[in-house]
Amino acid sequence: MSINIQSDKPEVQVELEGKIYVEDAAILRENLLQLIEKGKTHFVFDMTKLNYIDSSGLGVLVAIHKRAVERGGGIVVKGLQGAVKELFLLTRLNRVFEII
Repeated sequence: MSINIQSDKPEVQVELEGKIYVEDAAILRENLLQLIEKGKTHFVFDMTKLNYIDSSGLGVLVAIHKRAVERGGGIVVKGLQGAVKELFLLTRLNRVFEII
């Protein structure tokens, strides 16, 4: 699993690659919470290269979305495909996040 976070623009660009399991989700959560504490509230997740995400990974996305919205921001998800896209549809997270 690979996480690439670019926070030098107004919105934080998060590129996820491979498979996200509970250990990876914890690392992702800590990194993103630090950015929120520094005032970042707009996140763009590129999931074009993501093959799998477990429930803990989805939980991180929901938690970060909640904190970002509380501060006037939000999350945009792009590049959903395959099993990850099916999971977003099955869990109805496509109604929570802005999907492009």
